[in-house]
Amino acid sequence: MTETWDNVNEQVKADWKDETTPFERVYEIVEQTHDGQSAAEIADRALVSEPTARRHCKTLVNTGFAETEQDGQTTLYRRDSDRILMSRIRELREEVDRPELLDSIKEMKAEIRRYEDSYDVVSPEELAQQLDGDETEGWDDLTAWRTTRQNLAVAQAALAYAEASHQLAV
Repeated sequence: MTETWDNVNEQVKADWKDETTPFERVYEIVEQTHDGQSAAEIADRALVSEPTARRHCKTLVNTGFAETEQDGQTTLYRRDSDRILMSRIRELREEVDRPELLDSIKEMKAEIRRYEDSYDVVSPEELAQQLDGDETEGWDDLTAWRTTRQNLAVAQAALAYAEASHQLAV
């Protein structure tokens, strides 16, 4: 069975390589990259040479799609965090109308207040300092609280973006 899967994986890779350009493959890999990866790692995943990956990564950095960071002597590439944020804001603005967005913001604020009241702290960071390593429920709430806080910030930014867009159109 493993041999069959290996053959399928190799066939999928071959098809991907035949149906896309090297730039498209590097773009896809960088688009999926949250943590920085070296040109060699991207080249391996994109089925291109390292110099080709590096050249296309530099193009993506120059266009604002990707950003770099240094890890010693190695340059790491990943999606641009500002671009990701703006995409999320734009997506939310297009998919959710103003009343729904306002309701969601209200619900998220209430959820955050519940965490604050439940743990008698004002932030997830403060909660993290108080939790024991084996306190599963607390750590789950911590993760949910951080996610809610991030989602609230994006929703508020989408609301502000929509308002600014409306004001510019008037």
